[in-house]
Amino acid sequence: MGAACCKPEAIDFDAEVNLFHFYLLRSVGKGAFGKVRVVQHKQSKTLYALKYINKAKCVKMKAVANIVQERRLLEEIDHPFVVNMRYAFQDDENCFFVLDLMLGGDLRFHLDRAGAMAEEVVRFYVAEIAMAIDYLHSKRIVHRDLKPDNILLDERGHAHITDFNIAVHFSERRLLTGVAGSMAYMAPEVLTKRGYSAPVDFWSLGIMAYELMFSKRPFRGRTNSALTNSILNEPLTWPEDAPGRCSTEGMQAIRAFLERDPNKRLGYRPGGGGFEDIKAHPWFAGIDWEALYNKQVVPPFEPDSKRANFDATHELEELLLEENPLKARKRKTDTDTQMLSPEMRMMEEHFTVFDYARTQRRTYYHPPGSSSKAATSTSSATPGTRQANSHVTPPTQLDRNEIEAQIMEGGGLANVGKRAWSSQLDHGEDLDTVQPARSPVTAP
Repeated sequence: MGAACCKPEAIDFDAEVNLFHFYLLRSVGKGAFGKVRVVQHKQSKTLYALKYINKAKCVKMKAVANIVQERRLLEEIDHPFVVNMRYAFQDDENCFFVLDLMLGGDLRFHLDRAGAMAEEVVRFYVAEIAMAIDYLHSKRIVHRDLKPDNILLDERGHAHITDFNIAVHFSERRLLTGVAGSMAYMAPEVLTKRGYSAPVDFWSLGIMAYELMFSKRPFRGRTNSALTNSILNEPLTWPEDAPGRCSTEGMQAIRAFLERDPNKRLGYRPGGGGFEDIKAHPWFAGIDWEALYNKQVVPPFEPDSKRANFDATHELEELLLEENPLKARKRKTDTDTQMLSPEMRMMEEHFTVFDYARTQRRTYYHPPGSSSKAATSTSSATPGTRQANSHVTPPTQLDRNEIEAQIMEGGGLANVGKRAWSSQLDHGEDLDTVQPARSPVTAP
């Protein structure tokens, strides 16, 4: 007789996507103000990674612009070697990203667990990541924080770039000058603040390739100034056993990525076409790039599906320590956005709903001097699907000034969560100059 009161409310899958559309499964990661858990769409049964960010903490950490920018950039992106956004929405407490689920763990996890990787494994990752970087640059997006922590493997072993919260649009007509990223992976032109753009990502790729192959980075220092001096001035050296672990062609490729002159760096060619230089390099001879793009090449390393490829303590912490466990909640309908703080209002108005099956991907990039005020469509929606309600607020010039200007020169995270420098710079955990703890985009 009383059972009727407990009958779950029917879910309207034709309505805008929200947390009620997903089963909440295990918690798999956390960062300074965001957490990640595995979820399953109740209708399609597809598994995803849910990254959720508490709005109040986001405001406190002055990271609102970064979250809105990450949301916008991910709307533009759809690539085989990127952790793509499939849905975005918010409730009264959190902003949500629903992303491709990566079950293979990140490269930092595998590097720490198994040590240096074989050359063929590193070459495979570099090829896939380079292809993704070239795609991002074609969208005028520079990632600015490529490192093993931000490369996730799927269950088969393919590499994917994640964590776009300090990524930004770039233009050669107006170079970036903000010091943003993880210092050990920063290109010289970032540290000198003389202006930079796309080539910084290929420098980071070179640092990462060296680290994966030799279990240490090529430029090191126990203090901020020592590391800066190493990156700017010290010659690239190799471990004594390098010839037995890496071919001459491999060392040549890494050296070319670590060219201090950005205009001569492998992967970048003024005016475009730099990716062709990577494809033509002897180290990548024999790679079928079309098959690689289509994920038809068998990865040389397959993560162990029987072992957890992430830190399993996150789920225990969620169970024992979480004061306000995540659950689906209906939004308040009587909120007056004009009464909200400017930061809360920015999230409310600009962290808009996205549904990859209904909404066209679009670009928010506007070249310097452009007077365009509307986002531009970049791809069509899936055939046979209806468009989402056209509730998205077009980005006005004022919006771009509020959001992009805050991160163009380093980001809202630039003065948050700085960690002390220590000998950990030589091995192990990264010490970031501008980011707080790594944002766990998808690390299941």
